[in-house]
Amino acid sequence: MAAASALLGGVIGLAAPVPAQAAVPDTIPLKITNSSGRNEPVYVYNLGTQLSTGRQGWADAGGTFHAWPAGGNPPTPAPDASIQGPAAGQSKTIRIPKFSGRIYFSYGRKLDFRLTTGGLVQPAVQNPSDPNRDILFNWSEYTLNDAGLWLNSTQVDMFSAPYAVGVQRADGSTVNTGHLKSGGYNGVLNGLRSQSGGWAGLIQTRSDGTVLRALSPGHGLESGALSASVMNDYVNRVWQKYATTTLTVTPFTDQPNTKYFGRVSGNVMNFTNSSGAVVTSFQKPDADSIFGCHKLLDAPNDLVRGPISRTLCAGLNRSTLLSNPNQPDTSAANFYKDGVTNHYARLIHAQMQDGKAYAFAFDDVGNHESLVHDGNPQQAYLTLDPFN
Repeated sequence: MAAASALLGGVIGLAAPVPAQAAVPDTIPLKITNSSGRNEPVYVYNLGTQLSTGRQGWADAGGTFHAWPAGGNPPTPAPDASIQGPAAGQSKTIRIPKFSGRIYFSYGRKLDFRLTTGGLVQPAVQNPSDPNRDILFNWSEYTLNDAGLWLNSTQVDMFSAPYAVGVQRADGSTVNTGHLKSGGYNGVLNGLRSQSGGWAGLIQTRSDGTVLRALSPGHGLESGALSASVMNDYVNRVWQKYATTTLTVTPFTDQPNTKYFGRVSGNVMNFTNSSGAVVTSFQKPDADSIFGCHKLLDAPNDLVRGPISRTLCAGLNRSTLLSNPNQPDTSAANFYKDGVTNHYARLIHAQMQDGKAYAFAFDDVGNHESLVHDGNPQQAYLTLDPFN
């Protein structure tokens, strides 16, 4: 559960502590509504790490935890953790426990999960030999703990079967996110098809022509769909600008006096604090580092390099670093204006009803992520949305 745990851990770690209004129960209800209009059977999986023990496993429909058995090398089949999902036009309520993990759902076929000596093997559909490559599926990520529920809709790895998430609060009100605009599913795919530079290659189809997903650009690099040089022109211009201009990063909204100052020397951007001491440095990043917000843009869970790296990653994906030397730029009106940008993220945000998405790992910079949270959740929601 590395990706889910890292992402959700980042969200929780950067949020202010939220005192629970009441004790969060060991499980809460999750209402799954199938509004997809598709007639295939739906299979649901709740997989993750049990927070009280740190063990990996799965939860059944009643929220009972089951630890994975030992895996093997080569990986061995995992126990069938599937829950029969609701038919088209129907709803089904299951219970989710205190987990940090993922809720998968698939159409038509069960997912193929394997166990290795290190734990669960996640689907990796950028690999053409992955057994789940031809299955239409998606997942949501969540953490439920004593401080409440964090539940998101994510496109960090791929854009696929549309869905939305929500939470009911103690006062009876409900908040939700992740719904596409009318026609938004095809709008994203058609936008990728018409975008020059190889972006159409992110789209994966089944042999019968069924569109399964669009890979995130990081996975597109891995699969060869996108050129490794796709971001070079923008990065070169950024590095050229900040050789003679200072990039000011103010990473914490509640600490306006905490600032770091970036200047480029050769291939390195050095950041100094207000005293002029160098606190961290970044090599000129490649596209993989940018789209994945890792490698040359690694973001440790500290109070200096991590927050600066998050800010750089968001600015590079949203192409705001040339237009604004004061970062983060949190105004969506300024995002994706350069011809060299993360067009995958641009298209997904443009087709969301509320403009929010998790199209790259640090899309939460400036609160543009598709996340619902409540400290005293009464019920969670997962809505499988129509494809048109």
